[in-house]
Amino acid sequence: MLYKLFIGFMVILTVISCKSEYKFVLNNPAKIKSNQPLTISISEKGNKPIDSVQFSIDNQKVKSTNNTATFNLDGYKLGKHNITAIVFYENKTEKVTSPIYILADTAPDIYTYKIINTYPHDKKAYTQGLEYYNGFLYEGTGQKGESSIRKVNLTTGEVLQQKDLDAQYFGEGITILNNKIYQLTWKGGVGFVYNLETFEKESEFKYTKSREGWGLTNNGEKIIKSDGTENIWFLNLETLVEESYIEAYTDSRKVENLNELEYVNGMIYANVWQQNSILIINPINGKIEGVANLNSLKEHIQKEQTLQDRDDVLNGIAYDNDNNRLFVTGKHWGKLYEIELFKKE
Repeated sequence: MLYKLFIGFMVILTVISCKSEYKFVLNNPAKIKSNQPLTISISEKGNKPIDSVQFSIDNQKVKSTNNTATFNLDGYKLGKHNITAIVFYENKTEKVTSPIYILADTAPDIYTYKIINTYPHDKKAYTQGLEYYNGFLYEGTGQKGESSIRKVNLTTGEVLQQKDLDAQYFGEGITILNNKIYQLTWKGGVGFVYNLETFEKESEFKYTKSREGWGLTNNGEKIIKSDGTENIWFLNLETLVEESYIEAYTDSRKVENLNELEYVNGMIYANVWQQNSILIINPINGKIEGVANLNSLKEHIQKEQTLQDRDDVLNGIAYDNDNNRLFVTGKHWGKLYEIELFKKE
């Protein structure tokens, strides 16, 4: 008898529990363009009453009315964001989260180019970083046992100064700021800082949030770093800690494999691994403002030499700010090109 009463009691509890169980649904689009208003709402699958709700995006609260919030996306970076709803009901609270991806408001402009000048370049150089500074080219090269930093005569291609990395490291991007050369390594998890004049190593820094080092540039205040994903990191100049990042997006998708970087007239120019192109990226929100197709430039170099490896693609951007000159080259390319980009009609 007691057993039957116990079973009956448990059945009643189960029924009550099922009747009072809430299942919330956070309603938001998976993707949205940055110029569109975003509407989010919360609902309960069984239409059970909700007392109130507090919405937030990336932990920043947004105003809501009747369990719905609508707001514009001005000031938000492109890429992944997290929407959270804290729901209040029956003297309880429950947190519901959902991702959303903010895309660029417009498609990138398409650029083409013309060759202004051609200069010799060391075919043995597996170019990973390129910089123009005070009349000279500085280059970072890769491959274990072949990685280096170099000072190069632009006109002749002669290597004037060189420091080789320890064979355990695969050298990557470089940048110059405040009489120092900064260089990344690929999977070593560490970067190096050298004296600009002597090439003597002064210090090292570890990657704090990203796992790999690819491209490097600077805007005069921050060191700017790519890691082979869609992310571009901004490093504190004093501590070299990765403090923030943007994600590179068009109006339809993210673009990964961002490689060599250069800061040009307030924009980040980026090579993309395995592609002969340059992306023009807004450093504030990650919008890909333009894409320059340089496929024919690789065809140009192939008329003069045979590229031995599928990795021998465009990789290397340097900008002469004083004279508004843009230089590009590729891995193992025997030429360095001064080019001019212009929007395609």
